[in-house]
Amino acid sequence: MTYLYAVFTVCGAALLLAGIVQKRRHDANLRSIPTRVMVNGIRGKSSITRLCAGALRGGGLRVVAKTTGTAARFIWPDGAEIPVYRKFDIANIEEQVGIVAQAAAERPDALVIECMAVTPALQEINQAQLIRSNIGVLCNVREDHLAEMGPTLEDVARSLCRGLPHDGVCVTAESEWFDVIQQEADVRRCRLVYADPDSVSDDEMDGFEFFTFKENVAIALAVAARMGVSREKALHGMYAAAPDPGVLAVETYAVGGKVLRLANVFAANDPSSTVMNFRRLLDAQAIAPPIFTLINCRPDRVERNGQMGTIVPDLLTEKLFVVGHPSRSALAAVPRDWTGEAIDLGGNDRDVELIFGAILEHVEQEASLVAIGNIHGQGERLLGYLEQVGQLR
Repeated sequence: MTYLYAVFTVCGAALLLAGIVQKRRHDANLRSIPTRVMVNGIRGKSSITRLCAGALRGGGLRVVAKTTGTAARFIWPDGAEIPVYRKFDIANIEEQVGIVAQAAAERPDALVIECMAVTPALQEINQAQLIRSNIGVLCNVREDHLAEMGPTLEDVARSLCRGLPHDGVCVTAESEWFDVIQQEADVRRCRLVYADPDSVSDDEMDGFEFFTFKENVAIALAVAARMGVSREKALHGMYAAAPDPGVLAVETYAVGGKVLRLANVFAANDPSSTVMNFRRLLDAQAIAPPIFTLINCRPDRVERNGQMGTIVPDLLTEKLFVVGHPSRSALAAVPRDWTGEAIDLGGNDRDVELIFGAILEHVEQEASLVAIGNIHGQGERLLGYLEQVGQLR
């Protein structure tokens, strides 16, 4: 028995020593990076991370960035990027330690990193222990992750504020909950900067070859200004930045004499962001009636499936297609006064080629299909199949 106690004691001491060494190494890595920008919020974090990094590169700064969204990426100072490897494809905020070490090896002027934490406790740990950002971004407060951060939107706002930098600066484009964020910022002696979307002109937005929002651009410009980068240089850097794989996009497919414009709005996830993205595409004439909607359902996102069902009329939907499981969770939430046609295209096992063919059967000549919900599962497989079909150039 004494032998076992001795073994446990030695192992415990070794683990404690390893933890102390790792923490000291991590702290040293953080200190070696002069500016650490952490992008937090509900929607658009990956795009904003890329825009901020691009804006700073445009000013001649050496910048490393890391996104977490649809496809996690590590972005080198020259803008090249590689996927972030995850064991068993499971995300864990501990990966930020390795990312910081990888970034520090590049001796950057700044690290721009997307927040991975959701729960309030992890928000605080992510800021206080893992990143210790001196510039924070809280892009927006939306109706998502209510189980972890809610139940109200004010609760979500205050939860996100757990990641604000103490004695630092935070940039936000959130107007509705600005006063709440200001209260939390004052507690942390954090200076809050409002990035006004109206300060970004239409001419400046015309420089982007991909869809983005004035809110996102305004945030990146505010961060760049804080770093001494001029507006002109910041914009040119953003124009040159690669968009996120989950960026709002419309691809056109011509099959069998029919034309289908597919709007990939999977990354929006929450109802208000989904409707906002839809209106952005409609105003830009990237999509046009007749408009169909595709909801991809997931068994671990039943509440979100229902949220997508409730906004079907707001998307001017004539025909609704539901894939994944449980489809009933979306169909049951569709308002009863909606007069369109709903078609259940099967669960997780149905071949995506058959799904696409079934959708095409409902297209007379041309139509727009707005894909919403969550990309993983049938949504991801459908997009993969369409890559093989090929876009209409």
